Amino acid sequence: MKLIHLATCLLALVCSTSANAQEKVFKAGAATSNITPPLGMEIVGNFAPRPIAAHVHDELHARCLVLDDGETKLAFVVADTISLGRDVWDEAKEKIEAATGIPRSNMMFSGTHTHSSVSAITNKDPSLDYRRLIISRVVDGVRRAVNNLEPAKIAWGAGKVPQHVFNRRWKLKEGMTNANPFGGLDRAVMNPGGTVRMKLAGPAGPTNPEVFCLSVQATDGRQIALMANYWLHYVGGVTRDHLSADYFGEFCRMIEMKLAAGPEHPPVVGLLANGPCGDVNNNDYSGKTPAVKREPYEKIKIVAGDLAAEVLRVRETLKHADWVPLKAAVADLELGVRRPTPEMIEWAKAVLAKPKNAAEVHRLEQPYAERTLAARDAKPDTVSCVMQAFRIGDLGIASIPFEVFTEIGLEIKAKSPFANTFTIELANGSNGYLPTPPQHDLGGYETWLGTNRVEREASVKITAKILELLAKVK
Repeated sequence: MKLIHLATCLLALVCSTSANAQEKVFKAGAATSNITPPLGMEIVGNFAPRPIAAHVHDELHARCLVLDDGETKLAFVVADTISLGRDVWDEAKEKIEAATGIPRSNMMFSGTHTHSSVSAITNKDPSLDYRRLIISRVVDGVRRAVNNLEPAKIAWGAGKVPQHVFNRRWKLKEGMTNANPFGGLDRAVMNPGGTVRMKLAGPAGPTNPEVFCLSVQATDGRQIALMANYWLHYVGGVTRDHLSADYFGEFCRMIEMKLAAGPEHPPVVGLLANGPCGDVNNNDYSGKTPAVKREPYEKIKIVAGDLAAEVLRVRETLKHADWVPLKAAVADLELGVRRPTPEMIEWAKAVLAKPKNAAEVHRLEQPYAERTLAARDAKPDTVSCVMQAFRIGDLGIASIPFEVFTEIGLEIKAKSPFANTFTIELANGSNGYLPTPPQHDLGGYETWLGTNRVEREASVKITAKILELLAKVK
């Protein structure tokens, strides 16, 4: 009887172990949706006059990745758009949750910040209702990624592509200033050119040379998706009236072509999520890099090519895990809306009352006068911002709905409870630039009212909340 009992116990243990092993099946699925807007819409990203889209140089996409550890599903979408408001993403999440059961708290949607795209604000002309189009295509993309779920393995790592990241904000020499459009003086300037270069003391902040890589493969080694995170603004050099996904789209195309599988499998999906780069672009204002005249799209291909080569190199060094735990945490953070002072309001009124041929103190004084009065009248007094943190095994991912200064992302990375952490900006909304309080003191484009929309201490509050969420998912 004892032998029978022992055999029964051993059989139960084996069955239990086998069941647990079967439960721990990691799955992944990916899909790409075309979100190219119709021609004839206004291309946003620059001050007026803005061009009207007359040609599609390369299609814009929403690239979708779904991960499933058997208990928790995560959904990531990276869309080729300059940015999207929280209301757009919230509506897409609501529809996806209803269709798939994935909680909206487990979804992260971000924009790449290409400056060759259009606005998703509802247009009076139904044929140009891009908001409705992009929501439907994102919903379809995630649903298709869920349909494509299959047993998978996953890995992550980081490489370096330092040659394309430069801080675009420069401090001025002691005692020197530069006029801003509010009639005041700044101690820092963005993209300094002309005679301003004689005043420069040095970059106002750091850069991050790293490129983060998340590799997802099928159990047979076939690539399902390859997601990267690089802390660099759009590159530009695009023909003015062209729609383009900038270097983000070019990188993804290179990855997808290199890792393509046969037609019997779903296409591999490349994703490039933008990291904290609100003060970083690919222009070197130190004078150390010789100026080279480029053809349209030439620089985009150079940056994307260097980035793809490094990500593919890192991928070859990775050891993929058969299963890792997934976790997500989300919180709404209320931030005060920035208001103009009485002096700024009077200045704005005076600017807008000027005759059309009157001399300008600053070339951007009129648009910022308009933004000043808009900030005065904006309702309500606070804005609710989505803060998120994710765990993928021992990797931490943070997301913030701002154009985040690099130093903020580096602080999150340094203080994170995870050994490996990266941050995605312009995620789940778009609330303007996010400078630190000391950067506010220096002034400059990214700190101006109308470019920066929230309270001065916002970056401090956001960093604390993100670190709290990362600790929660650890």
